[in-house]
Amino acid sequence: MKKDWTPTQDSFQTFLNWLDQGVDSAGKKYLEMHRRLVAYFDRKNCLAADELADETLARVAQKLQEKGEITDLSPAHYCYVTAKFVFLEYLRHAKHGRAGLEEYSASGQPSAGPGAHLPDPGDDDQEQLLSCLERCLKRLSAIDHELILEYYQGEKQEKIRCRRELGLRLGLSANALTIRACRIRTRVEQCVKDCCGRG
Repeated sequence: MKKDWTPTQDSFQTFLNWLDQGVDSAGKKYLEMHRRLVAYFDRKNCLAADELADETLARVAQKLQEKGEITDLSPAHYCYVTAKFVFLEYLRHAKHGRAGLEEYSASGQPSAGPGAHLPDPGDDDQEQLLSCLERCLKRLSAIDHELILEYYQGEKQEKIRCRRELGLRLGLSANALTIRACRIRTRVEQCVKDCCGRG
């Protein structure tokens, strides 16, 4: 998989169409699949179930773009197969003492999650990683900064409630909010990678 891959509008639309299997659900199938994947990772006691679900769907979208089509399995089945691989990677990273940014930030900053492709923080790198994250968050517009911080607040039901309220306040549907947060997070991740690379 290309570690720096980000979906284009066209590739994301192709992915949504593939999930819908020819019946336009206006993004509902995507949100339902995301919810089911979050539940899957929650059942496996993962610390960042939401981020792992994002990573799973991003990988499936990337694979679909690379192959052009996926016909050997149904969309849901293919997503779960991919989720198993993401979970195994999560276990491997946890076993080697590597974790997502959420474990290094006590300030409530958004996490990039274990699936994010950021530099692996060691003891000497924690301070630099947090400094870069803080710097990158400050570069966001006030609206994007507020959105990304609120999007990752809370756990489970509280997180769902916060996102619903955030969407209502910003006048965004749940699908539009998810897409916007994903784009902001991708920009922050790239900024942190660049910042850590320069450091």
